[in-house]
Amino acid sequence: MIKNTDDSSVTEIFIRDMHASDIPGVLKIERMSFTTPWSEAAFFNEIHDPYSITKVAVLEDEVIGYICVNHMINEGHILNLAVHPDLRRRGIATALVEEVLDELRGKGCRSLYLEVRISNLSAKRFYERLGFRPVDVRRDYYTFPREDAVIMMLEL
Repeated sequence: MIKNTDDSSVTEIFIRDMHASDIPGVLKIERMSFTTPWSEAAFFNEIHDPYSITKVAVLEDEVIGYICVNHMINEGHILNLAVHPDLRRRGIATALVEEVLDELRGKGCRSLYLEVRISNLSAKRFYERLGFRPVDVRRDYYTFPREDAVIMMLEL
């Protein structure tokens, strides 16, 4: 839970597991955030994958952010993370990642990986603030537009 006090108003953001009923809200954010958005089926598959951790950030019963992470043996992989554009830079993405980190540590994971567009400087800086470091580049990983990805890793 994130509490934000601003001019005597209190806003509470809760982080919980993603449910199928959250997918329409997640898709809205996904389509605003990415040039090649995931499909409804992709999110549905993640929710039901036993090796996946899916979380949403909720404000007043509305999904405002989400994360999808895959884990296998002792490694995790952030597959998707986004926050509604109007609510970015308020600690929501950080809270989502931290929630997943706790769960991954509990599952015995020792490292967490992700890919980010090489041109996405704000995302790279965000992950670096969380302790991720660049470890490699995947050539032509992204399409629309075609672009390399930086592979980043966090040791847990």
